[in-house]
Amino acid sequence: MSRFLTIFYRLAYLAVQVIAITFITFVMVRMIPGDPARLSLGPLVSDEAVEAVRDEMRLNEPIISQYLYWAQNALKGDLGQSWVNNSSVTDEMIARIPVTLELIMLAMTVVVLVLVPLAILSAQEGKGLLQRIFRRIAFGYGMLAGALPDFVLGLLLILLFYTHLDWLPGPEGRLSFLDTEPPVVTGFILIDTLLAGDFKAFRSAITHLVMPVFVLAFVYGAPVFKMMRSQMETSLSAEYTTYGRVVGLKPLKVSLRAARAAAAPTIVIAGVIVTFLLGGAVLVESVFNFAGLGQFAVQSIVSADYASIQAFVSFAAVMTVLVYALVDFLHWALDPRVRN
Repeated sequence: MSRFLTIFYRLAYLAVQVIAITFITFVMVRMIPGDPARLSLGPLVSDEAVEAVRDEMRLNEPIISQYLYWAQNALKGDLGQSWVNNSSVTDEMIARIPVTLELIMLAMTVVVLVLVPLAILSAQEGKGLLQRIFRRIAFGYGMLAGALPDFVLGLLLILLFYTHLDWLPGPEGRLSFLDTEPPVVTGFILIDTLLAGDFKAFRSAITHLVMPVFVLAFVYGAPVFKMMRSQMETSLSAEYTTYGRVVGLKPLKVSLRAARAAAAPTIVIAGVIVTFLLGGAVLVESVFNFAGLGQFAVQSIVSADYASIQAFVSFAAVMTVLVYALVDFLHWALDPRVRN
């Protein structure tokens, strides 16, 4: 029963967090200089027309009333209208969220399949040739990952692999200009091209994803890599690991037990990095011309589009609290000490 109460309290706390973040954002967005009513109509319209639009947008009402009206509509799936192009913000978000999530999920897949095993292998004791190679690679990656901003690395990759070597496509989006967009089913370009049976577009999508996914994984995977390596070294030198070796456990089993002990704190860092990836995608999507949430956020801020900014920040808030809830659950499952 206590576990169910803990889950209930955690979910209630998450709801309070989302409400607080969205309200604070709602207030701060409305502190942006400029009158959205006048911006939507243009500088030459009369004050009466501007005032009519302000009444329509409820800008003359108290901030609490404005927020409650927005929250009520948001729960129904209506995030408002963009005053820039008069389009539905909900439709824009639905079209762009899969683009960004695909980048984030692929980047985290690379981190889990490449950087985490590298961290485990480079932390192993020994002075063999293979061990020295892993340690040199880990040292080099640790130095570079902390020195290269994501947009700089992206531009360097474009210069090398597109401009000079012509191995990968340039920053033209998720597909080549000559490729036909598949019917939108999931919004994930790899899945949609496969569902459409368009293997040419599928290969094109893979080549277009290589550089942005590498940039995100390389830059934002560094804290996960360093935490896993540090925790792995600590676990391998701990008394319980020494005891396992003494009683005759195989080296692989010892390493797996040490990796499980090192995984709990690493998962916490990984959860933080997932939320950072949402912000990192803003620049990477701009560099590689991906029409995801990054471009959407930049365009919304530049044009002071209230509804669009509010929608982006609200999505980021919900995604953040959900990721942290998942991290808490995984940490609870892997580390018995936090269950007490």
